[in-house]
Parts: sequence; C-alpha cells; structure tokens
Amino acid sequence: MISKANSVRTFLIISSCINALVSSYTVPSSRPVRTKNTILQASNNNINDNIVNDNIESSSGSRKAFLRTIGASIVSSTAILNPKAAFSEENDKLTDVYFGVGCFWHIQHEFVEAERNLLKRTDIQLTSKTGYAGGNKVGKDNTVCYHNFSGLSDYGKLGHGEVVGMTLPESSIGDFADVYFSLFGKNGQRVDPLDVGPEYRSLLGLPGGKNHPMYKYVDEAATKSGFTLLDGKGNDPDTLRTKNVYVMDSIKFPYYQAEIYHQYHNDFQSPAYGKAYNKLVNVAYEKGDLKYSVCPDREI
Repeated sequence: MISKANSVRTFLIISSCINALVSSYTVPSSRPVRTKNTILQASNNNINDNIVNDNIESSSGSRKAFLRTIGASIVSSTAILNPKAAFSEENDKLTDVYFGVGCFWHIQHEFVEAERNLLKRTDIQLTSKTGYAGGNKVGKDNTVCYHNFSGLSDYGKLGHGEVVGMTLPESSIGDFADVYFSLFGKNGQRVDPLDVGPEYRSLLGLPGGKNHPMYKYVDEAATKSGFTLLDGKGNDPDTLRTKNVYVMDSIKFPYYQAEIYHQYHNDFQSPAYGKAYNKLVNVAYEKGDLKYSVCPDREI
C-alpha cells in the first residue's frame, strides 16, 4: 500500500510531468484551448476522457499520442517511488524458479499454499512441483531420479538437491522469497535436521542467478532473515547449521521434475495434508504438467 506521503509525491511528479508536456504540446491555431492550469486542476480530480477531449481538441492521432505520453510519465513516476510497481501485466513475464531446503514434500505444500494465497491460483493453475537441481551431471536420457535399487540416475550421486520448481510472475519473486525464508526453523535451520547430506542443502534458482533483475528482492528477504547468499557452483555441500543458501543460475543448473509418486505427498513434519491435496497429482498430470521418465515410478 502506498503511504500518504508517497501519494503526495506521486501527484507532484505526475503534475510536473503533465505541466511540462502541456507546455510543449502544440494545438492547431484554429482550435480554442484552455490554459494548462485548467488541465492541472482537472488532473487533481482524476483526469477523464471528457475533460481531456474538451481541453485538447486536436486530431485523433495527436490526442492519442499525447495521452500515451502522459501515461508513460505516470508509470515512470510510480517506478521511481516503488520499483516493484513498475511491472505491468504486459512486461510482468512468467519466470521459472526453484527453491529447496530439506525434504521437498513439505516445501511443495507450503508453496502450493503460497500460490493460492498470493496469486489466487486455482487447483488447475498451480505450478509448484517437486524436483531436483544444482548438480553438475545428469543420467540416462538427460534424467535425474530419486534413490532407487537400480542406481539409475541417482540424484545424490549426480550432485543434485531436492527443490520445488514453480512458474511465477516476475514481480512476485520477492514475495515468494519471503515465503521461502519463513520455512526455516527458529534458529535458521531446516525443519528436518535428521535429513543430512548435500541432497537436502538450501538452494534457490533464478535465470541468471544473482544477475536476475529481481535478485535484489531475494537478497533483501535473505538479509532480513539473517541468511547469507552464496554463488552455487554445482555439487555444493550441505548447508546444515550454516544459514547459507546457494544461488544457482537456473539456466546452467536447470530444474528436473521428480517422480510422480513424489508429487503432492504428505510429509513427516506435519499432519496429513488430506486427500484433496494428494489428488492434485491427478490434476497436474491430466493438464500435462507432470510427465513420466525412465526413472522408476508408480502409475497414477
């Protein structure tokens, strides 16, 4: 929510922009025109089409160009006061990211709830899926699998950690980073400390890693919670008792979907999530968001 002070600053900037634009705007001499003060007064009452049309009676093309310029100025002014607000529906592109800390069953449930609460997504719109990331190698057919008796593409041996991948509007990455850091225990440790090893390390992935434009908001969330963000090199060690989180370039270290039987699973840290949650696996599979691989798995 924008504060009263910010609202005043926003109005002053917008008024200044309109003042400058109107001063430079040339109206055909054959048309009557009111003063720019009238236009500024109109802006104070939320400029509407009727007032603009009355004050600026130029050709349709010129009027549209004038209004587009005012709109761009308002957006620029808002961006100065609130950088996160600079994203419009057009440029707030969807971005694939992932987060990991300990066992991915609990983390998936928490991010499903975050998608519902923060993005108002329905069951069919949910994107959070368990998976693996952060390793330097992959196995057969470019796959990464959970531990299995055949030793096929074992994620631990390949250097990967358990993560939850999701697709987010770029402007919401900072909010989801806040959710991520809230999932650690009181002492900044994962809630399942008995799961030990690099497979359970803390890591997150963004396209470009620390060079991603929204990384600064991830860094803010980490700093606020007392965590240190490190450059992930791949096959990184466990982070237990360190309060470190590896930041991965998800282009170099992509997400690999986990098996079907690992999706929307109950965990050992909480009461059962319920059949409605467990059945989300069917929704995701029927939608085409979940696929089988060569990894040992169960049938839906």
